[in-house]
Amino acid sequence: MVQIFEVRTKRQLKSFIRFPNILYKDNPYYVPPLFFDEKATLLKKKNPSFAYCNAKYWLAYKDGKVAGRIAGIINRRYIETWKNRYARFGWIDFIDDREVSGALLETAEDWAMENGMDGIHGPLGFCDLDKEGLLVEGYDEMGSIITMYHYPYYKEHLEELGYCKDIDWLECDIVMPSDKPAKELTAMAQKALNKYDLRILEIKKIKDVLPYVDEMFDLVNIAYKDLYGVVPLSDEQKKAYTDQYISFANPDYISFVLDKEGKLAAFALVFPSLAKAVKKSKGKLLPFGFFRVLKAIKKNDILDLYLVAVRPEFKNTGVSSICLEHLTRNAIKNGVKHSIGSPQLETNRAVHSFWRFFDEVRTHRRRRCYLKKFE
Repeated sequence: MVQIFEVRTKRQLKSFIRFPNILYKDNPYYVPPLFFDEKATLLKKKNPSFAYCNAKYWLAYKDGKVAGRIAGIINRRYIETWKNRYARFGWIDFIDDREVSGALLETAEDWAMENGMDGIHGPLGFCDLDKEGLLVEGYDEMGSIITMYHYPYYKEHLEELGYCKDIDWLECDIVMPSDKPAKELTAMAQKALNKYDLRILEIKKIKDVLPYVDEMFDLVNIAYKDLYGVVPLSDEQKKAYTDQYISFANPDYISFVLDKEGKLAAFALVFPSLAKAVKKSKGKLLPFGFFRVLKAIKKNDILDLYLVAVRPEFKNTGVSSICLEHLTRNAIKNGVKHSIGSPQLETNRAVHSFWRFFDEVRTHRRRRCYLKKFE
């Protein structure tokens, strides 16, 4: 028999966060989340998204053991922006048992209907910068700290329970050149720099970036506003994500392009992969995890591509190539062999076109957002 309990205590929240580590204990491709990061996202007092979101979390027990988990989220700003009365489900994990997965999703569905929703979709987080999408291809590929791992049976369970594809995200593995960026990329970048009187911000230390961080997130709000399910980030969220992202940055992998007035025209944010360091530390920073993370930030032959955005007036002008060429050059200098693209919507042709400047590119993971409308 399956029992569902709402997460109400600190101990239950710890079980909620730790359950995937138990489920994927022996899986070589699973990368655990950072515990402090998950806690900050899930706690109402720490996550500014709760200013416009409601959420509940549940644990499933079977035979006296935790057998699954799920979060239900109602993002009021999403409903206002997109005119869809859809709740979200996220943080979904379960053993290969139809009774468990069915009980978890039914609980989230009932909660959504009680709150006047017309459907539920996910996996999604509180906002677009949270982890999203169910892994449906690429089960034998190492994950990253900005994505979730799922067993192949998750997909089967959801589809049997009436969930249908709403949209997919693709992730690419890009083999970096060994000597220099492609001639076409360098030529396009130089042309854009000259034509629009732009310059690349010199970044020696992280503090050089801080004056432009607000502009960066403003640009994210503008450039991403038409992408699936996106709602604008609040000022409080900008601050929270600044603390979350910038603290793990390496100056070599931040590219800010400024116009002649010193305003941000485009940016790209790339991070050394922390997957191996975090996996070895099982998602903990203490006692040795922090040192492993610092080592990974300073020296790494794999990069994770996080965010890229261009001001609307520079769209389709080649300005994005400036960031790409700059980062590629630094990656080559530092001996980087692979860059892993963060999940990009399958419909986002502008981003997918970036990879034409690289000889070896493969789509190695696919993620899916599922939707179930209530009758």
